[in-house]
Order: sequence, then C-alpha cells, then structure tokens
Amino acid sequence: MTTHRTRSTGPTPLDPAVAELLAATPAPPAGATARTPAEIRAAFAAVLVPPADLPEVRSVTDLAVPGPAGELRVRLYLPEVEGPVPLFVWMHGGGWTLGGVEENELPNRRVCRDAGVAVASVEYRLAPENPFPAAPEDCYAVLTWLARNGHRHGVDASRIAVGGESAGGNLATVVAMLSRDRGGPRIAAQVLVCPVTAHPADDGLTSYAECAQGYGMTADSMRFFFGQYPSSPRDLDDPYLLPSRSKDLTGLPPALVLTAEYDVLRSEGEQYADRLARAGVPTEYKQYDGQIHGFYGLYTDLPISPVSHAAVVEFLTGVF
Repeated sequence: MTTHRTRSTGPTPLDPAVAELLAATPAPPAGATARTPAEIRAAFAAVLVPPADLPEVRSVTDLAVPGPAGELRVRLYLPEVEGPVPLFVWMHGGGWTLGGVEENELPNRRVCRDAGVAVASVEYRLAPENPFPAAPEDCYAVLTWLARNGHRHGVDASRIAVGGESAGGNLATVVAMLSRDRGGPRIAAQVLVCPVTAHPADDGLTSYAECAQGYGMTADSMRFFFGQYPSSPRDLDDPYLLPSRSKDLTGLPPALVLTAEYDVLRSEGEQYADRLARAGVPTEYKQYDGQIHGFYGLYTDLPISPVSHAAVVEFLTGVF
C-alpha cells in the first residue's frame, strides 16, 4: 500500500483570490433554506456560466443511456487520441438536489484533453423528487452500460475510473462500493473532490464548526441537502448513502482525495482518506490550503483550479 498525504499543520490565510471572490459573491442559493429545490436550481442555473474559452477536445456528445426509471443524459467527451481510450465517469455536485452535466464543463474538457481519456458526465435524478437511492442507482446503471457499450463510442471499457465533486464525490465512491459488492465492472481508480462521506449533525466534524459560514457553502446548506436526499431517517445508516457507515472499505480502487482548508466537508474527506488507507487502499490525499468548496469545478477562475485539474490528470495518467 502506498499512501501520500499533503495537508497543512495549522490554519493558513485565505488565498487572496478566494477572499476577493467571497467579497464579490452573495451567499449561495442553497444557504437560503426556506427556498424550494426548484427555486434553488433556478438561481444556481442563472449564475452557472461556462467560460468562453473552453479547452478543445475531439468531440462532445450527449448520450441517452437507459437508467432504472428512464433515459439518463450522459455527456461524453473524447480526446484527440487514436484508438479506444480509458474512461473517466464523472458525477457532478449539488447536494444531490441541483446541478447537471453543464456544471463541470471546463474541468471535464481539461481532464479529457490533458489525460487523453474519455470523460462521461452523468446527469442523475435529483432529490427530493427522486430521493436515495435514485442517484447512486442511476450512476451505477451508467457505469455498467458504458462498460458493455463503450466500445461503440471509442472507449476502452477495460480501463475505467470514477470521480466526482461534493455530492458527486459521494456518488463516485458509492458506485465503487456497488461495483465491488455486486461483482460489477472493475474500477481502476476513484477521484473524490471534497466528498460527502459523513453526517453534518451526527459525526462531530471539526470543519463544520470552523467553516460553518463565511466561506461560500455553509453548514446550513449541507443540512438542507440532507433534508432532501434521504427517503427516511433509516437511510442515514446505509453506507451507500454515507460511506463513513461502511464497516468494510477493503477492495475499493486506489483513490485520490482532494479537500479545501475552508470547507465544511474538509474533516470527513480527510477521515475517509485515512480509513481507505487503513483498509489497504492506495490513497493520495491533498488538502488545498486557503481554498474553499468549489475550487475544482465551480470557481474555475481561481488560480488553484487548474492546479487541481492537473493533479487529477497526473493521477489518472499514472493509473492508466
């Protein structure tokens, strides 16, 4: 087992670019817990504007993939590489409640281009209309479909990694668990960016106290999302909803776990990386000091954003 950790030994100042962003940005829509999910989605979509200068890739195609309750949109990015290429299945964030394939257009294109991999971005069903386990079952259905049919789209289905940010990081590692437990496709690696792995009220997470508000996504935002996603309180004991509840993390694929210092999700990401390593899973952990939630896929103008994309590219290149 190889475990590599990069983390600070004490608090560091906010990155000046982050401080400027926070000063210019109103509280995120999800922080207003009195709003309905539909209102929050509309507000989020209104501010989600992809950069004008997107990285060039060979092709971008929206596929209709059969899911448990109907077709699912999957955006497939292919690189300028000859022959079948490895596949990186990506799951967007948004507290299982908002977001879609447009959310991470820039990093998905950059990873596709620079790592020479196909990226399949999954638009899974959202809560509360479609509570747990709709989202992980959708993502697992896409994984298995691509493993069987990816060759028709220039994909080498024998080389698959999964990844996601925030709630998408949760779904990525849950899909890895499902594939292990169900004898599904072999997954070569998992990329977990600020993943949700624990519960904001029940698990005594230090970062929930330290970063409760003032850093973009708030503790109240996460509590709101946890009010939308579970079908019942019993679901919070299910490791396919909260991976921290799993008694067995052995046999999961090698992991890259990225967190931000000023993020309510920092503690659970670090703890989950430690648990993976103790279970014998090769794990690389990086904490980005002075950064906030969304540094990877939402706030792509931050100087650290392309640095984090390069870390994913390097990890996937090593895996494949």
